[in-house]
Amino acid sequence: MSSLDELIQRARMLLSEGHSPGQIADELSLSVETVTWLLTQQKGSAIPKDVGIDWSAVSSQGPQLDELAMMMLKRYYSAVSAEDKGEPIAEKFPSAVVGIAISGIPLATLIAVAEDVKLSIYYPAKQSTVDPPVGSISGNFAPITGERCIIVDDVITSGTTMHEVVRYVRKNGGNPVAVLVIFDKRGIRDVEGVPVYSLFRISRID
Repeated sequence: MSSLDELIQRARMLLSEGHSPGQIADELSLSVETVTWLLTQQKGSAIPKDVGIDWSAVSSQGPQLDELAMMMLKRYYSAVSAEDKGEPIAEKFPSAVVGIAISGIPLATLIAVAEDVKLSIYYPAKQSTVDPPVGSISGNFAPITGERCIIVDDVITSGTTMHEVVRYVRKNGGNPVAVLVIFDKRGIRDVEGVPVYSLFRISRID
C-alpha cells in the first residue's frame, strides 16, 4: 500500500470516528485543503502539494517529547542571543506560553514548566463547531491579557492558524514575542512581525 493510500485510509477512519476536517488535518499534520482532497478525491482535481509528517514515535513517549520541547526552547534562546540588537533581553522572556490545540498543548506545557510561566491553550477556528467558526482561548487555563506570549505548535502547514493566533493574542491584549514549532513546511520567517523559530524546515522539490 502506498503512503497516499495509507493517508486516505487514515483520513477516512478519523472522519468515521467523528473528527472534523480541521481535526483530521491536525492529526495528520496536513492542510485542511489536503484533507478535503483525501476525503473527496474530486475527479479532475490535482493532488495538493503537501508533505505528510508522522512524528508519533516521539510524541507518544513522554521523555522524548520533553527533550524535543527543550530543544525548541534552546533553539529560541540561541537565536535570540545571536539576533541581539541591543533590545532588553527581558523583553524576549515569555510570561505565558500559548499551546495550540491539539499537538501544541503537550509541548507548550513542558515549556511552561521549564520556564516557570503561565500556560494558555488556544482552540483554532478550524476546530470550531459554530458557524462561522471562531478561535478561542480556553477559560480553564491562563488568560493572555498583558502577557508576553510564546506561541507553540508542532507544524506550520499553511500558516493560516498561526496568523489567526497572533491576531487573537494581540486583539485580546497579549504581546506575541515568538512562534515555536518543530516543523515548518512554508519556510516562514515571521508571522505578522512575530519571528518564527523552527527545528526543521521542510521543502517539497518537484
